[in-house]
Amino acid sequence: SDWNIRGSRESSQEQEKTKNCLNDMFWFCSGPVPIPSKLNGSALSALSISKEGLGVGSVSNPAEVFCSVPGRLSLLSSTSKYKVTVGEVQRRLSPPECLNASLLGGVLRRAKSKNGGRCLRERLEKIGLNLPAGRRKAANVTLLTSLVEGEAVHLARDFGYVCETEFPARATAEFLCRQSDPDQLPTRRSMLLATKEVCKEFMDLMSQDRSPLGGSRPTPCLEPGIQGSLTHFSLLTHGFGTPAVCAALSAFQSYLMEAIKLLDKGDGGKGPRDKELKHRK
Repeated sequence: SDWNIRGSRESSQEQEKTKNCLNDMFWFCSGPVPIPSKLNGSALSALSISKEGLGVGSVSNPAEVFCSVPGRLSLLSSTSKYKVTVGEVQRRLSPPECLNASLLGGVLRRAKSKNGGRCLRERLEKIGLNLPAGRRKAANVTLLTSLVEGEAVHLARDFGYVCETEFPARATAEFLCRQSDPDQLPTRRSMLLATKEVCKEFMDLMSQDRSPLGGSRPTPCLEPGIQGSLTHFSLLTHGFGTPAVCAALSAFQSYLMEAIKLLDKGDGGKGPRDKELKHRK
């Protein structure tokens, strides 16, 4: 019917939009994005480096590579190395984490030594960063604390790929549709459509997150209040959080679209086995 054809076309367009939204998110996370000269140093507005590094010091070139560290999640046969920029080190020393010398040394995979903390502080001082001795960390340590931004974004990208290619959207839609009361299918379709719109609205917001990563400082496009909250989340997950949330929501969107297609076709969630049994009868 015309309704089914139109619904199928709209579903394909929605899937393409969702995919583009996710690609945009990973593009902003992958960096580095050049910083316009007029925004360098202390001139960076609401999310300025000087404000981020309050009490830590300011740096002249946040995109400069401070060191390279081996990944923690790679197999031994394919160990990746990730570049850590001066800007990233500054973020790890600033709120909300406020790492101390011991934790920062662990993140940067520096071997423990008698004067390791002092050597690290001296090297940081050379690039304009201050790490006081005896400092206490501000945030709770999680598994994400051990990841540098490059590896956290790599993990988010791989998670997004698996969500896009392997999540069983069709199977979950068929299963849940079979559990539904046949008399309530029109109501269920309306609920699915409304949920899809709310999910899309939220994903559109998340895709506009312009939290700093690596040496990049994308120009904010959201109000300072909401961008500040998203940046706080990004700083605690080192770039993993927002794209991972978007990837999970993308998988959920795929389920919603499959469920709507099933109802439009009148299958009511009948799987291949159900159809085969009906055909035999």
